[in-house]
Amino acid sequence: MTGTRWTILGENLVDENRHVRLSTADVRLPSGVEFTQYVARMPRCAMTLVLNDDREVLLMYRHRWIIDQWVWELPGGYVDHAEDVADAAAREVEEETSWRPRSMQHLVTYQPAVGTLDQPQEIYLARGADLTETHPDMEGRGDSVDTTRWRDADDRPRSDRRRSNRGRYLSGTHLALADAETLAGFHRGIGGADVRQRSGTVGIIAVEYSLGSVR
Repeated sequence: MTGTRWTILGENLVDENRHVRLSTADVRLPSGVEFTQYVARMPRCAMTLVLNDDREVLLMYRHRWIIDQWVWELPGGYVDHAEDVADAAAREVEEETSWRPRSMQHLVTYQPAVGTLDQPQEIYLARGADLTETHPDMEGRGDSVDTTRWRDADDRPRSDRRRSNRGRYLSGTHLALADAETLAGFHRGIGGADVRQRSGTVGIIAVEYSLGSVR
């Protein structure tokens, strides 16, 4: 497989802030062809599928101005530097929805767009949550979600597939309710690689594969 590995000749910083590091990389293909490509590196992101005793998923409905669409999303956000990932995922749930998860179980880590983007995505499962007095307010900007709703995990209208955000967040309307055992079995079937680390489409399949498996 080493014969297909690309060679990075150099990388130059274009811009950087706390949300993204944008650079250009000079790359040589195994064929000898060389080109320059933009590369974006973003902080680790943690999101949580919160499932209550009635098999309902906690979702947020909000407008995403970049794509100009209203979408259902799972609560989640950036992990702050050395912050524990599970703690960050639970913190984001409470900050964005006012609900505090009772437990946190790591499901899978994946990379959504490894061709140009480096941003690990961590997905957790929380079984149960308690309502707090926290006022939903993302990052203190006052951009709270339009609606927060517990939605039947099996209620996945086809129309929602066109309005689900499958980038930084995954839509809870068709996210796999998968536990680690189910994921492990799935990954053994596609090559036995580490269940915790997947990229691109395979990562999406891993979390969408076994809808309804969590009981």
